[in-house]
Amino acid sequence: MIIDQFKESGALLDGHFLLSSGLHSNGYVQCAKLLQYPDRAAIVVAEIVRKLNEANVKPDIIVGPAMGGIVVAYELGRQLGVPAIFTERDIDNYMTLRRGFEIENGAKVLVCEDVVTTGKSTREAIKTIREHGGEIVGVASLVDRTDGSFEYPLYSATKLDIKTFDPENCPLCKEGSTAIKPGSRKVFR
Repeated sequence: MIIDQFKESGALLDGHFLLSSGLHSNGYVQCAKLLQYPDRAAIVVAEIVRKLNEANVKPDIIVGPAMGGIVVAYELGRQLGVPAIFTERDIDNYMTLRRGFEIENGAKVLVCEDVVTTGKSTREAIKTIREHGGEIVGVASLVDRTDGSFEYPLYSATKLDIKTFDPENCPLCKEGSTAIKPGSRKVFR
């Protein structure tokens, strides 16, 4: 079972977390804990591949936003037999292609992430991909934490319902708990 891969690798965390969106949460998925094990990563990504095949999604290239999408893009590209590249932030915090990466005009692009919650970095990567002539065929992720209203087709290995709160209305803050920032991205609000 897919969720067991997350549990057994210690990737599912309970506590009080400050997300990069500025929201607070009572749980967090630290996908790097899962991705440190290539065998576990292969099992979880195979579930995404199964869903992509079922939906007949055939990308020409995979693009994973740095940081969380890099390893996922690599494994997804490996399993699908297509190139995998990544976007990253420049000095002005703008998501961009660097390192000589290119997207051919009209290429069918699958964006992939570790976790999609609000989709902020996914949308930023999509903007960059479109500026380079790519056509978005969907978004893949290890974990779907969206509310179900994401505007792109989303192919995820698993969906988790972890509660999020505005900091002003966070019950964990009201209990006196301090939120910790577990991810790599700065907080934007």
